[in-house]
Amino acid sequence: MRAPAPLSGLRILELAGIGPGPFCGMMLADHGAEVIRVGRPNSGGGVSDDARDPLLRSRRTIALDLKKPEAAAAVRRIAATCDGLIEGFRPGVMERLGLGPDVLIADNPKLVFGRMTGWGQTGPLAAEPGHDIDYIAISGTLHAIGDAGGKPVAPMNLVGDFGGGGMMLAFGMLAAMLQAKTTGVGQVVDCAMTDGSAVLTSMIWGMRGQGRWNDQRGTNLLDGGAHFYDTYETADGKWLAVGAIEPQFYAALRRVMGLDGAEWDAQFVPAVWLKLKQELVVRFKQRTRDAWVAAFDGHEACVAPVLDFEEATQHPHNVARGTFVTAGGIAQPAPAPRYSVSGTVAPRMGEAADGATILAEAGLNEAEIAALA
Repeated sequence: MRAPAPLSGLRILELAGIGPGPFCGMMLADHGAEVIRVGRPNSGGGVSDDARDPLLRSRRTIALDLKKPEAAAAVRRIAATCDGLIEGFRPGVMERLGLGPDVLIADNPKLVFGRMTGWGQTGPLAAEPGHDIDYIAISGTLHAIGDAGGKPVAPMNLVGDFGGGGMMLAFGMLAAMLQAKTTGVGQVVDCAMTDGSAVLTSMIWGMRGQGRWNDQRGTNLLDGGAHFYDTYETADGKWLAVGAIEPQFYAALRRVMGLDGAEWDAQFVPAVWLKLKQELVVRFKQRTRDAWVAAFDGHEACVAPVLDFEEATQHPHNVARGTFVTAGGIAQPAPAPRYSVSGTVAPRMGEAADGATILAEAGLNEAEIAALA
């Protein structure tokens, strides 16, 4: 029998938001924390969240209109029972609601108050609106993504919202909660997507400092500039990902594709990359994607098919590892990472609001609960 999930025993209050805040809550819930989500009421009195959204899985919910003083007071009571809180409003909003960190940490000295914003709590842009693409723009990250000679390409909202935002906040909150368990002292975690997206590029900054990376996107080792690290279209309009960096993998790529001639020996000479890439473009279009996958099978050339979402759920490796699951009729990624001793939480979707129970747990009496209802 497996041990409980690693974060079992932690209690987190999450105030409804979009993108990175819910992702942080999902990560904590997936790994065992009890996450209570305060959602906005809909016209029927329930929570306005979409039950099909995997970002909202595996928590209990309560519908409260935080603009009403009695609802804000209830949040304050719930927060007093929690180890951490997640909020993603603009700076100053929680303070205007009477729910700022000074108030809630005074109520609960060990509380870790997680604040998720794009620009951060301080700085000249702190009060400005923005989205993922804006935040990664000023960190230098967006400039580095795209084809040579082309425009910067938005990497969906993975780098700012989720990698540099929600995941960074989950890490920061866990670090602060670990310290609070030892010291009894809570604190604010100021998570800005500008900061987080910059941290994600630390290796690139290192290569830049070593003179191994230049600011012309699409011309470097890992940004599609090298002929042995790029994607290539195949005869059926599908794509292959080639990552044959190390000499043994590059040798395997050459062997399978019959890349003979001295020009292919100059693997790490950027001056020849474009010419060799043009040759690979022609060669890869001579077979279908799956024919190439079969040709490379067993050769350790670091070549993989580029799969769409539906194909990804059916790939044998993903099936064997259970990388994707279905919960509430919605296909979605399974919790990750995995543990040798502990389990993770099987995703649960679309749970009904459980406000009365949550309020009772926070110490509200029947009359107070009825007034909020």
